[in-house]
Amino acid sequence: MLGLGTIAKKVFGTPNDRKVKSVRPLVEKINALEPQFQALSDEGIKAKTAELKERVAGGESLEHVLPEAFANCREAARRALGLRAFDVQLMGGIFLHRGNIAEMRTGEGKTLVATFPAYLNALTGEGVHIVTVNDYLAKRDADWMGKVYAQLGMTTGVVYPFQSAEEKRAAYRCDVTYATNNELGFDYLRDNMRATIDDMMQRGHNFAIVDEVDSILIDEARTPLIISGPSQDRSELYITLDKFIPELLDEHFKLDEKQRNATFTEAGNEFLEQRLWQAGVLPEGQTLYDPESTTIVHHVTQALRAHKLFQKDQHYIVRNGEIVLIDEFTGRMMQGRRLSDGLHQAIEAKEGVKIQPENVTLASVTFQNYFRLYDKLAGMTGTAETEAEEFMDIYRLGVVVVPTNKPIARKDDHDQVYRTAREKYEAIIARIRKAHEKGQPILVGTTSIEKSEMLSEMLKKEAIPHNVLNARQHEQEAKIVAEAGRLGAVTIATNMAGRGTDIQLGGNVEMRVLEELDANPGAHPDEVRARIEAEHAAEKAKVLEAGGLFVLASERHESRRIDNQLRGRSGRQGDPGRSSFYLSLEDDLMRIFGSDRLDKVLSSLGMKEGEAIIHPWVNKSLERAQAKVEGRNFDMRKQLLKFDDVMNDQRKVIFSQRLEIMEAEDLEEIVRDMRHQIIDDLVDDHLPPKSYPEQWNTEGLYAAAMEKLALDVPVIDWAKEEGVDQDAIRDRLYEASDKLMAGKAEAFGAETMRQIEKQFLLQTIDSKWREHLVTLEHLRSVVGFRGYAQRDPLNEYKTEAFQLFENLLDGLREDVTQKLAQVRPMTEEEQQALFRQMTERQAALNAPVASTVAAEAPKQPVLAGFDENDPATWGDPGRNDPCPCGSGEKFKHCHGKLA
Repeated sequence: MLGLGTIAKKVFGTPNDRKVKSVRPLVEKINALEPQFQALSDEGIKAKTAELKERVAGGESLEHVLPEAFANCREAARRALGLRAFDVQLMGGIFLHRGNIAEMRTGEGKTLVATFPAYLNALTGEGVHIVTVNDYLAKRDADWMGKVYAQLGMTTGVVYPFQSAEEKRAAYRCDVTYATNNELGFDYLRDNMRATIDDMMQRGHNFAIVDEVDSILIDEARTPLIISGPSQDRSELYITLDKFIPELLDEHFKLDEKQRNATFTEAGNEFLEQRLWQAGVLPEGQTLYDPESTTIVHHVTQALRAHKLFQKDQHYIVRNGEIVLIDEFTGRMMQGRRLSDGLHQAIEAKEGVKIQPENVTLASVTFQNYFRLYDKLAGMTGTAETEAEEFMDIYRLGVVVVPTNKPIARKDDHDQVYRTAREKYEAIIARIRKAHEKGQPILVGTTSIEKSEMLSEMLKKEAIPHNVLNARQHEQEAKIVAEAGRLGAVTIATNMAGRGTDIQLGGNVEMRVLEELDANPGAHPDEVRARIEAEHAAEKAKVLEAGGLFVLASERHESRRIDNQLRGRSGRQGDPGRSSFYLSLEDDLMRIFGSDRLDKVLSSLGMKEGEAIIHPWVNKSLERAQAKVEGRNFDMRKQLLKFDDVMNDQRKVIFSQRLEIMEAEDLEEIVRDMRHQIIDDLVDDHLPPKSYPEQWNTEGLYAAAMEKLALDVPVIDWAKEEGVDQDAIRDRLYEASDKLMAGKAEAFGAETMRQIEKQFLLQTIDSKWREHLVTLEHLRSVVGFRGYAQRDPLNEYKTEAFQLFENLLDGLREDVTQKLAQVRPMTEEEQQALFRQMTERQAALNAPVASTVAAEAPKQPVLAGFDENDPATWGDPGRNDPCPCGSGEKFKHCHGKLA
C-alpha cells in the first residue's frame, strides 16, 4: 500500500519537479531567440554584449536580460567550440544564476553550463569567480571556456600558485576568473595583510560558481586556511613557567593519560596564581580566570603536560641539543617533526635546551566563512541532494536536480556482501577478469590509496594490465580518466580521483589528437583528427556491445554522496553501463554498524566460502548507517563553524577597518578621536567622576600623560586652581595634545605626517590582531573544559572573545597614540650617525671572516652504511664506545638509549 506522501507526489509532483517545470517557459523563450542570434556576425555578438552591459548599467535587471544573454552565449559557444547547449544545460544555468546548486549527472556538460550565468553576471562589470578543485582544472577550463568569452567580447583570467603579482592582479580584473578555492581564500587573507590598496589582488566578492561544490564546501571545509609565521621570542616565559611545575603537589592537577590531557584543580590554580604574582608573570590582582590570562593558562597547562605526560627516552630523546620526537608505533626518531601550540617549547624548557620559536597564525579563515562573503553564490556537482540540509543551513543554497539530457540506461546492481575481505577481493578479481576478457572497460573504486595499490598488486599477479589512479598528479589523473572508457581498459581509482574529467566510451578524441600532434609536429591536424575519429567510432561500437563502462566499488564510503559520484561515472549521456558494490563484513562501515549481528545471521544460513548475500534490505540498512555518519559529520562541522563565526565577526570588523584606513586620504580625525579617548580614560581613572579634588591622583595623571601622550604639563598645579574640575583638566589636555601633534605635522610636513599615521595604524592593527588570534586559539583549547562545570563552552567562548576584542581595541588606541606622541624628525647629526652605522655594518658583512675561531674537535667518523632508523646497521659497539652516528657521545648516552 502506498503512503500518503507517495500518493501526493504522484498527483502534485515533487518540489524539485515544480522548480524544473517553472523554468521551461524561460528555456522556450531562449530557444525562440536562436534564429535571431544565429543571423548575427561575430562582431554583432560582441556588440550585443556591449548593448546588454549598457542596459544593465542603466538599471535593467539581470533577470530581464537573461533570455537574450543566454541566447548570445549559446551562439558564441556553438561558434567557438562547436557545442550547442542542450535545454537542460540552459536550465542548469538559470538555477545557478538564481543562487542554487544545480545537481547534474556526470557527462552532462557542467563546464559549459557555468558560462551562461558567468556571462550574465559579468555584465555588471563586477567580475565573476569560477571555483575548481585543482589548478589543472582551473587552467584547463579557463583555456577551454575562454574561447567562448572571447567570442562574446569578454576577458578571462586564471589564478594559480606562484603567479607574478602583475599576472594575478590582471586575472582578478578580468570579467571571468577561474581559480581554486585554496588560492581564492589565501589571496583574501593576503589582501588583508597588504599595506596599500594598490597592492591588493581581489576586487570584491560579487558572484562565485563553485564546481564540484560538495567537495569544496563540505569535504574540504573541515580544515581552515591558515597563513602562519614565526612568533616573537618567548623563551623567558617558557623557562619561568617551567620552574613552577616541579613544585606542584598531586592535589594540584589531574591527568588524563588516554587523551594526553592535564588540568589544574582549584587548589592548583590558587597555588599558581600566588607563584605567578610573585614572578611578575601575572599582574597583581589579575586571576587565572580572567580572559586576559588565557595565554598564560594555556602555556602553564602545556608546561604541566610536558612534565607529566611526555617522558624522556619514551616519547622523545635529546640529541645534539634538540628535542627529537619518537614515533610511538615504530619507535623511530621523527627528525624535523615538532609538537604544536607551544608544547614542543615547553619540553625544550623542561630539558634545558635552546628554545626554538613557535609558528603563530597571522591570518585564518574557514571555507564556509570565505564563501559566505559573496553577494551571490552558486554551485554545480553530480551529487548534492544527500547534503541539501547542510547547504541550506550554512550557505542558504537550495539544491535543484536538473533532468538528464537523455534517460539513464545504467544498471545498478544490489550490493554483494561477503563474510571476509579475502573472499570479497577474490570475487572482485574474478569479476574484473570476466569484464576484461569481453573488452568491457572497468573502473574500480577504492576508499584509500593503500587499497588501490593492494588491488593493483593482486591484478599484477593475475597478469591483468591496468592503470592505477590516485589523486596525486592532476594532469596525469585527467589523462588516465579520459582513457578509462577504452576497450578492455582496467582503471583502479580512489573514489574522488579524476573529478572534473569525463570518461567517454572508446576514449577521448581531443586528448588523442593532441598527443599525436605533439609526437608528430609535422602531421596534418585534419588528417590526424579524421583517422582518430574513425578509430574511435569503431572502438566505441565494440565498447557499447560489451555493455559500456562497468563501475565496480570495492567498499562503501561513509558518505552516500561519494558512492553516488563514483556510480555516476558510468552511463553518461544515455550510454549503457553498470555499477556494482562489493562489500565484506570486515569493511570499516560494516564493522562499525553491527556486522556481528549480520555475521550470526549469515552463519545460521549456512553460507559457503565465497558466497555473497544480495538483498535490497542490505542496501537500505547500509544507507541508514551512512546517513547516521553524515549527520554526525555535519554536526561536527556545524559546531566548528559556530566557534569560527565568533572570530569571523571580529575578522570582518578588523578587515573593514584596515580597508577604510587604506582608502582614507586623511586620518587626522581618526587619530585625534583615539587620542581624546585615551585622555578621557586617563582623567576618569585618576580623577574619578563625582570625587573631591583631595581624592584625585594628580601625580599619577601627570606620569601617565608623560608616558602615553609625551605631554609635560602642570596637571598638579591645574588641580590646585580655584573652580577647576575634571572637564576643565580634560579640555586642557585635549588642547595640549592637539598642539603637540600639530607641531609634529608642521615639522614633518602634512603629507609625511599622514603617511606616518597610516603606517602606524596599519602596523599596530596587524600586530594586535596577530596576538588576538593566538589568544583566541589558546582560549579555544582551554574553554572546552568548562563543560565539566556545567557551563556551555560556546557561550563562555563568545563572552570572553568579546571581552578580549574590546581589550584589543583599547590597546590599539593606546599603542597608536603613544607611538605618534613619541615620533619626531631626526636631527642632522642623528642622520649622519645612522648613515655611518649602516656603512660600517655593510663593510663588516663584505669583509672576509677572520680565522680566529678555535677549530672544533673532530667528530668520530660515522660507521659506513649507518642508518639511525635501522639498528642492524649500527655494528656492535660497547656501551662506553663512541656512538657510530658520529655525535661524539658515548653509545649508551646516544643511540644506545634506544637499542
